[in-house]
Amino acid sequence: MALTKAQQLEDLRVHGIGNCKRCKLHATRSTIVFGEGNAEARVMFIGEGPGKDEDAQGRPFVGKAGQLLTAVIEKGMKLKRSDVYIANVVKCRPTVNMELKRDRPPDDEETSACGGFLKQQIDIIQPAVIVTLGNPSTKFLLNPKEGITKIRGVWHLYNGFPVMPTFHPSYILRNGGDASPLKRLLWEDIKNVLAYLHGEVSFADIVKKIKTLPELNLRDTTADKRDDEVQGNLF
Repeated sequence: MALTKAQQLEDLRVHGIGNCKRCKLHATRSTIVFGEGNAEARVMFIGEGPGKDEDAQGRPFVGKAGQLLTAVIEKGMKLKRSDVYIANVVKCRPTVNMELKRDRPPDDEETSACGGFLKQQIDIIQPAVIVTLGNPSTKFLLNPKEGITKIRGVWHLYNGFPVMPTFHPSYILRNGGDASPLKRLLWEDIKNVLAYLHGEVSFADIVKKIKTLPELNLRDTTADKRDDEVQGNLF
C-alpha cells in the first residue's frame, strides 16, 4: 500500500536525513529543524534556515520572525498555522564563524548539502503555492538575476509550482517592524497568493504574467485603497 504524504515526510526525516552530518552545521546544532505543518498543505512557506529559538525547539519560525509569519497566516490569510507547511532550505542553524552568536544566511556548501531534502519535501507535499521568504530561499529555488526587493510580488514557477517571493519576516522586523512600509508590501504579496487560492487568478493567468514580466509592475490602486483600513489591523 502506498505511503501517505505524512508517512513519506516522516520517512524522509528519519531515514533520509537521519542524524545528518553532510555539512559543517551539524557540529554546532542542537536540533535538526525538519519542518512542520500539514502534509496536504496548499501553501508552503520556505525560509533560509533555523535561528536560535528554532534550533532550541526543533521547530521552524518560532522566534519573533515566526510570530510575524504566524500572524500573517492566521490573522491575514484566515488559516491555521497547522493548515500550511513551513520549512527552510537548510535544517541546521547557520551562524557567523560557527560561534552561535549571530545568524547568517546558509552558504553554497550548506545549501548544496541540505537543499535536496527541501526539494523532496516539495515533491511530497505538492503544494498549490510556494511562498519564498527572503533572498536565500528565493535564490535557491528560482536563481533569479535580481534580489528580493526587485522580484517580490512577481509570480515565478519552480518545477510547475507557482512561487510568490516576498520579504523574510526578520527583514521587516529589522526595518521598522509594525511601522515598516515593507509590511504593507508583504501583505500585497500575500493577497496575490490568496487570489490564486480562491480561484480569482488561474494557473494560466500566472503563466501569462510570467511571459510578460514588465507588465507585472502595474498595480490595482483601487484595490489598494479599498484594503487600506482592513490591512492595518490584520497582523
